[in-house]
Amino acid sequence: MSTNGTGRFAGKTAIVTGAGSGIGKATALRLASEGARVVGSDISAERLTALVEENPELDIVTVAGDVSSEETIAAVLEAAGGRVDALANIAGIMDGFLPAAEVDDATWDRVFTVNVTAIMRLSRAVLPLMVAAGGGAIVNVSSEAGLRGSAAGAAYTASKHAVIGLTKSTSVFYAPNGVRTNAVAPGGVLTNVDGAFKSQLAGERLGPIMQTNVPPVAEPEKLAAAITWLLSDDSANISGVVLASDGGWSAI
Repeated sequence: MSTNGTGRFAGKTAIVTGAGSGIGKATALRLASEGARVVGSDISAERLTALVEENPELDIVTVAGDVSSEETIAAVLEAAGGRVDALANIAGIMDGFLPAAEVDDATWDRVFTVNVTAIMRLSRAVLPLMVAAGGGAIVNVSSEAGLRGSAAGAAYTASKHAVIGLTKSTSVFYAPNGVRTNAVAPGGVLTNVDGAFKSQLAGERLGPIMQTNVPPVAEPEKLAAAITWLLSDDSANISGVVLASDGGWSAI
């Protein structure tokens, strides 16, 4: 990776949600190391503080808060300073693998708010800036659960399918303005997201499938590499695609 001030993102501003840990943190560090000024958002102020303190040589500013809220989005846009070249919508939560007959309203609503509504609201805020500037790149993090029904519970699976639909729609509408929108579909990744089974039925149905079909858990840096590639000019002819970064799971 390049040092700050040089590389694919020199002179560019990037927003990364979920930047306090996991894929978001790895992506924020990768973008900043390649020259970007990164505005990192996360629900945890403590994790964001650690991110900055541990990497003083990188140009990272942080905004703590719920990225689904308009207040946090306004703070993120203010920190960006009126220019956004790249947006990585990474923040997300799981659903306890609850099947449709077991999922409660609170879980359903919260999963969709964080996994889908937050992406829509932040994209809605950023897109006019990108259009006015003549271009930009957005990457939304979906999941293998956005490609199949055997990777999570009903709420998470539906939300990640919705992310793919939102990605393709955004690409169709704004690609003529130079704004590319793509999605990454990770498989298992080493993060702090709660992935515990909270359903006996889920354990019985999905447990055997995952034990036989799921590739090893990936390091967050592997996903960051795919995300930063899609945000960079190296993928200038790509928009509206879903890139499975899952160790080959999608081929099974």
